Amino acid sequence: MRVLLMAAGLASAAAAQAAGFRTVPAEAVQWRPVPNGHGAQSALIAGNPSQPGTYVIRVKFPPHVMDRPHYHSRDRHVTVLQGRWFAGTGPDFAPDKANALHAGSYMFHPAGGVHWDGSNSDDTVIVQIIGEGPVTSADADPSLPGWVKLPG
Repeated sequence: MRVLLMAAGLASAAAAQAAGFRTVPAEAVQWRPVPNGHGAQSALIAGNPSQPGTYVIRVKFPPHVMDRPHYHSRDRHVTVLQGRWFAGTGPDFAPDKANALHAGSYMFHPAGGVHWDGSNSDDTVIVQIIGEGPVTSADADPSLPGWVKLPG
């Protein structure tokens, strides 16, 4: 009898926990073009970067497309999901000096830390970014385009 009651209690707890879960199958990810991004795309997975709370976004960089030096108002955690992601720090955009991070790699972007990143190879790159909103982004040099297509 005790085992039966425990099993019923566990089943109720599992049902209650399941109500808060959310899944996003890979085929349901809705990619949207990044304006002036030379084919770069982004997808909102959870939350909203412009609202308070945790958000999860993905960015897809086509081969040889990078963003120029920029920064964010809050910390961000970046994980490489696909390809070789090239990342550099500081205001000088130097793709040949970027660190190549392979799928599974992680990089922390501190609030206000100037950085630039993307694909500097024939790889399509996908990164996943987690942070707390609201967050803003700004180009280090607003006179330059935010995205660049490198020679392949």
